[in-house]
Amino acid sequence: MTTELGRLIARRIALTGPISLADFMAEALSHPRLGYYRKALPVGAAGDFTTAPEISQMFGELLGAWLAERWLAMGCPSGVRLVELGPGRGTLMADALRATRGVAGFHAAVDLHLVEINEQLRALQGQALAAYKPAWHARFDDVPEGPLLLIANEFFDALPVRQFEKTARGWTERMVGLADDGTLRLALAPGVSPYASALPDAAEGAQAELCEAGLALAGAVGQRLQRHGGWALIVDYGHDGALGASLQAVRDHRDAGILDRPGETDLSAHVDFAALAQATGRPTFGPVRQGDFLQRLGIAERARALKARASETQRAAIDAASARLIAPDQMGTLFRVLAVGDDRSAAPAGFSDTPSD
Repeated sequence: MTTELGRLIARRIALTGPISLADFMAEALSHPRLGYYRKALPVGAAGDFTTAPEISQMFGELLGAWLAERWLAMGCPSGVRLVELGPGRGTLMADALRATRGVAGFHAAVDLHLVEINEQLRALQGQALAAYKPAWHARFDDVPEGPLLLIANEFFDALPVRQFEKTARGWTERMVGLADDGTLRLALAPGVSPYASALPDAAEGAQAELCEAGLALAGAVGQRLQRHGGWALIVDYGHDGALGASLQAVRDHRDAGILDRPGETDLSAHVDFAALAQATGRPTFGPVRQGDFLQRLGIAERARALKARASETQRAAIDAASARLIAPDQMGTLFRVLAVGDDRSAAPAGFSDTPSD
């Protein structure tokens, strides 16, 4: 069984020929009327995935403290654009701003900008963040110029990727075409991809992904930081330049086929942090494992403070949430954290390495 969007994509392919997986993802996730991120409420138990801010308030609180510390390191400028890409229900930013109320001058120095295309989520964000008078934008490029403090939690993984396979001919691209019965199917393009020069040498049968949209966005963030100063924090699941095909589909918290029910299925791919860091053109720190990052920021101390005034049931829930965020077999290792900044302020908390510019 397909969807209205699936039929529209099939009609497009019938008229113009096979499309890249990146084009398919862009349609499936961001079609103006039928795209998954346009009409669904994907976050939470009723959606298709749960993000770290929905697991525990500690996540947003610690990231808020990190942002405030970066503002202090910048010399406490005014007119700072506090930006979140893909803010979900607004939970992370609400926790971050609540945790930083005591930082003298911070809230007065920032204005809040949310990059979000989902109208239902915008409404929820407006409720959670009404006191901070957020402005919404469909694209990062629409955020006004100025010093930047940006956070992107599980945003880059949802940007469209191209997929390639190394054949005897060379790197060929995996495309979305039509089967004999008119349904969507995957197949390799007949010739060598023009993107082959951007891919590493590999043995026949190897697979690779390329996220042009992510690299372009990282470049735009880096250029903004170069012009006006500031910091960006990217949290996502991914790797450091490893080959492989990671694109996956989830519907109702269960695995699904990549081409199954377009517009009703979440699609995501592992983030290539090495490529993102290079694309920014700015000093970067990390990526480090999320578990290490949160422990360096003091999640254990924050958990103890919360448990000190909690019931026995609440204490158990706090311990479980903390473990889910930092344990190696849960989110602690798979998720990575990358900081992008300037060469003027001190190194950021949470990273033990030196800049990798």
